[in-house]
This record gives sequence, C-alpha cells and structure tokens, in this order.
Amino acid sequence: MNFIKYSICFISFFFLFIMSMVNFFFMVYFIMNDMIIILEWEIISFNSMNIIMSILFDWMSLLFMMFVFLISSVVIYYSQSYMSSELNLSRFIILVMLFVSSMMLLIISPNIISILLGWDGLGLVSYLLVIYYQNLKSYNAGMLTALSNRIGDVFILMVISWMMNYGSWNYIFYLEFMKNDWEMNMVVVMIIIASMTKSAQIPFSSWLPAAMAAPTPVSALVHSSTLVTAGVYLLIRFNMLLESTFFLKVLLMVSSLTMFMAGISANYEFDLKKIIALSTLSQLGLMMSILSMGLPDLAFFHLLTHAMFKALLFMCAGVIIHMMNDMQDIRYMGGMSFFIPLTSLCLNISNMALCGIPFLAGFYSKDLILEMVSFSNLNFMIFLMYYTSTGLTMFYTIRLIMYLMINDYNLVSVYNLYDEDYVMLKSMFVLLIMSIISGSFLSWLIFSYPYMIYLPFNLKMMVIYVSLIGGLMGFMISEMKFYSMNKFLMTYNLSNFLCCMWFMPNLSTYGLNYNFLNFSQNLLKTIDMGWSEVYSGWGLMNIFKKYSIFYNIFQMNNLKIYLFSFMLWMMISLLVMLNY
Repeated sequence: MNFIKYSICFISFFFLFIMSMVNFFFMVYFIMNDMIIILEWEIISFNSMNIIMSILFDWMSLLFMMFVFLISSVVIYYSQSYMSSELNLSRFIILVMLFVSSMMLLIISPNIISILLGWDGLGLVSYLLVIYYQNLKSYNAGMLTALSNRIGDVFILMVISWMMNYGSWNYIFYLEFMKNDWEMNMVVVMIIIASMTKSAQIPFSSWLPAAMAAPTPVSALVHSSTLVTAGVYLLIRFNMLLESTFFLKVLLMVSSLTMFMAGISANYEFDLKKIIALSTLSQLGLMMSILSMGLPDLAFFHLLTHAMFKALLFMCAGVIIHMMNDMQDIRYMGGMSFFIPLTSLCLNISNMALCGIPFLAGFYSKDLILEMVSFSNLNFMIFLMYYTSTGLTMFYTIRLIMYLMINDYNLVSVYNLYDEDYVMLKSMFVLLIMSIISGSFLSWLIFSYPYMIYLPFNLKMMVIYVSLIGGLMGFMISEMKFYSMNKFLMTYNLSNFLCCMWFMPNLSTYGLNYNFLNFSQNLLKTIDMGWSEVYSGWGLMNIFKKYSIFYNIFQMNNLKIYLFSFMLWMMISLLVMLNY
C-alpha cells in the first residue's frame, strides 16, 4: 500500500517536472523566433456559429505553463512527506493533478468557452481541496470560496452569451477593431468583475484567507501560481480591450485599496498561514493595479516572480506548523533558526524576496513597477497607496521574522522540534534557487530592451526609504508590550476593524444570509434554511401538528361531542335515505 502511495507521488512529480523542462525549451525557441501557434478543432457548427476548441501557444502561455508545472511538481514531491500520514494520499494527488490540468486549459485557451471550462474546473477542484480535512471550519471556508468564485463563473457565462453577437468566441479576433464599441465595453466590464472575484479584490477578498483551511501544499499551489492568478492572467490576455476605459480607473482604485487593506490586516494577524495569505492578497492588488495602468508585461513579470517565493514561503510555513505540533499562532514560535536552520534560511530568503531586497527575484519586478508608478501621470492618492503598501509589506515581514526567528521559543516543551525532513527540503531548495535567479532570468527573457527610467534622486530612492521605515516599525511593533489596559481598550475598536479585513468576511457571510432571509417573514427568524424549510419539511410538520392537536381535542372523552357526532351521522343517514 505504501509503495502505491509513494509511487503515484513520484510518477506525478516526474511527469510534471519533465513537462516543465519541455515547456522551457519550447518557450525559448518561440521567443527567439517570435512565433505563435494556434491549433483549432471544430466541435460543432450550427447556423453561423461554430464551437471551436482552440489552443494558443505563444511565449506567454508556454512560460506560464512552465512555472505552473514546476511549482506543482515540487508541491507534489513535498506532499509525499507532508501528507504521509494521510490514508487517501492518492486521492489528494489526483485532485492536485485535476487542479493543474484545469489551470493548463485556462492558460492555453484563446476561446472564452474553453476558458470557462478551465475557470469552472479551478473553482470546483479548489472547493474539494479546501474541504479536504472535513471539519466545520473547512466546510464554511469551502462554501465561501465556491460561492465567491461562482460570481465570476456567472459573468464569464454572460460574456459567452454576449459574444454571440459577433459570431465567434475567440477573443483574439476582437482585440484591435472593437475597442470603442459599446457592446465590447459590456464584455470588458464582465471580464473585469470575473477577474476581481478570482483574484480576490475588494469586495470579494474574504474568501482568500478563509481558503487557508486547505492543506499547506494546496495553499502553496493555489496562492502562488494557479487559482488567484487566473483572474490576473485573464486580464493580461484581454489587455488590448482594456485601453482607455473608465472601468480601468475604478479597477486601479479598488486594487490599490485591496493592496492597502491586506497590508494593514497582515500586521494585526497572528495566524502564520493567514499572514502569508494576506501578503498574497497585497501582491495581487499590486498586479491588478499595474495592469489597470496599461502595463501587462510588468504585471506578468511580477506574477511569475511572486509565484516562486510565495510557494516557498508556504512550504516553509508548512514545515514550521508540523514542527510546532500543528500550531499556527506565531506568538508560540520563536528561535526557529536554532532548531531548523535550513528551513529558516529558505523562509528568510523568500521573505526578503517578497520585500524586494535587491538582487532577489522580487526586486526586479517590484522595483520596476514602483519606478513606473513614479514615472506615470497618476494622482497623489494612488502614489501614496503604492508606497504605503510597500512599507507595510516590509512592516509585516520584519514582524514575522522577529516572532519566528529572534524572539524566545514559547511553546510548552521542545520535544517536537526534530531534525529536518529532507524530502521537504529538497523540494524547497528547488524553489529557493528559483527565488534567487528567476527575477534576473525573466527580465532578460520578457523585455527585449531594458526599461530606462529617469527620475530625481529622492524618487529613485523612495522604495528604499519606505522599506527602511516599514522595517523599523515592524521591529518596534514586535518588541512592543501593552502595559496600560486603558490605552489598549481605547485602540480596541479601531484594531478590531483593521484586523478583520475591514469587516469584509462578516459582510460576505452574515451580511448576505440573515438579513435577506429575515427580510419578509418574521417566521424565518426561527429557522436555518430559509424558504426551502417553510414550503417543505418544516411547513408540513406544522400542518400535521395543527391537525393532530385539533383531532386530539375532538377525540377526548367528552359526552357532548359523542352525542353531537351521533346526531350528525343520524341526520346525514336520514337525508341519504330520503333522497333514495
């Protein structure tokens, strides 16, 4: 049995890793020769509409596939050790493979119908993976994830019906000549809303930290290169349609707010996985905002570099949670660098890449994005949001490093800090190397000529200024202790608002359930499932209850009722006889 469990892991890992290498060589060939291949297979034809299964291979789809294959192969290898206590390891691996294949379908499809298949596949399999541990928290998180993503699915379905006006669902045909068409603007709005649901922008942000109920390898895959980046990738593909629309300004505002909100919430959070999830949310806001400024190449560049160090960060978190006896609270951790030095090395390098420390992967994309923001014609509010969010990234990262590495170890005993697991370490070291080299490697591949950005000295150094201030504040906050209870109570309401993601989880759960169900009938206050109970089981039970009470009273040993019923039957029988 063990042989079967581990062989499926190894076969999946080997297949995905080979596919990653194959994609890499094809991608280099395609970039060098400036090639695009479109394969089409006509499935059905009716009247003037053809449903065509089409596949698009260009440097972008091949490069993204290479990254997804590489991360998923490493995650599956990591799962061999992380999920070794699972009886259903093969089921878990099959779900992950389904997830990856849905993502592949989304990446290589220029056709909105096949995009929907991949998009829906991602939503369904992510639900199955989030509820994997089958407890109440997982079910709630899974339902929130699935329903938030369903909104995006509905908008993609509406895009499909709307694009029937044009005679084809292939978005490549419309990129140039339909920019100012009113109907095409409707398609743009729907695509933007669908992308916002998948990439967890405000007001759909609450599902992303809730999805942390999934196993850590799933979090590493979902929150780095697959599910959350699907929305960004879709907008990168549709970017030619997005030029000069009012909706892009709205998207810029919303994504900047998402970035800011996630940065603040991460500073109030004590759950290790949630801090990393909120940092993902912040980076997604960064990608969406730079995309809405009309720089899709930069957004794609940051998407790929972010995928590497974020997957590594989740893997390190998984190792630490294992060591800490499944404890996720960072207040119990500390001194990790003494007990697990190699994992600490990976964690610190991935954290530094996230902050944009020079010459690591995150620096190349993040620095370029922030310099382009300084270079662009933006208002001061957006400029301030960008740089504040960058400072907040440094803030929560330094706070996390202080709690994990430098502060004292706070758990009851040290017995569960054992030697490091080499299966997990091997997979983490692959991503460690990629977190160091992928930034420079991609900047040579993606940009055929270097961006030369001329800025005044202080604007050029602005990133370093805000990073230093953020780092200093993170250090001070992790050392801070509340001595006065009165001061603490004064800030309690504000901190409650900030740590709960601006009450977004409450709005998307309680806000959408109770108020609407209680809207029209006071009766509904006593039941759980709304209308379905009133008109099915609960309603029938009420009817039977009323009739049974009535018959109970009627059949009590009361002489008057018996005499009355006797007289009634005698009268009925007499009437019947007289009629005959």
